[in-house]
Order: sequence, then C-alpha cells, then structure tokens
Amino acid sequence: MSITPLYSTEATATGGRDGKVSAADGALVLDLAMPKELGGSGAGHNPEQLFAAGYASCFSSALGLIARQDKSVGKLPEGTEVTATVGIGKTDAGGFGLTVALKVSTPGLDRDVAERLAHAAHQVCPYSNAVRGNVDVEVSIA
Repeated sequence: MSITPLYSTEATATGGRDGKVSAADGALVLDLAMPKELGGSGAGHNPEQLFAAGYASCFSSALGLIARQDKSVGKLPEGTEVTATVGIGKTDAGGFGLTVALKVSTPGLDRDVAERLAHAAHQVCPYSNAVRGNVDVEVSIA
C-alpha cells in the first residue's frame, strides 16, 4: 500500500514503560508507568491507554465521515461515543500481542444503521487498516 502522508507527527519515548513520552511540538508530555496488572506501580499512563485513546478518536472520526457520506443519515446523533478497550497479553508464539474491542454508541439511531456505519468506518479508519490481520478487533454496537 502506498501512502502520501497529509500529516505527520513525531513522539519520543525515554525509559520504556516507566519513563516519559513527548511529542516533538511539546503539546504532549506524559509520564509512563507499567500497569499494576503487569507488575508496575500504575502511577502514570501506559502505551495501551494511549493506543485506546488514539483508536477511539480515529474510529469516531471515521464513523462521522461515513455518516456524512450516507444521505440517509447525514450526521451522527448528539452524544455518539466510541469506546476502545485495548488488552495486552502473551501470544501462543511467545512475545506479546494486543486485542481491541470498539463499542459504538449512537443514541437514537436505528441499530441496523449503526451497525452498517460502524462496519464501513472499520474499513476506512487508519487505525483499523493499520492493525487489520495483526490484531483481533471486535466492533459492537452498544
């Protein structure tokens, strides 16, 4: 797949899961900490939280795009939410892998329409395209 970037950003991490991460423009500076469930202090952010936040916001944007392109919908209902749950665990082959569950809530929108929009959003969302075939992603309607 060939991509001509419309936007690029850069972030630097130091100290791994118990360090810091910052964006090159200074707009994001976070302390990192290993989650308690993985033996750490849990007193900071972790890569899975950052991935969940990025994926949820990206998928929400893709959902809005699809809704605007669909003449029968036009725009998403007020209060629409996308919640991303990211899990990390050991793989059968050794090493670690991720799982993702995306829960879409579209108050007042017909469930069949919401499912159709979510399926289409999953096809155009850059995060979905990046992980397709590598990460198990479940998309559900709340």
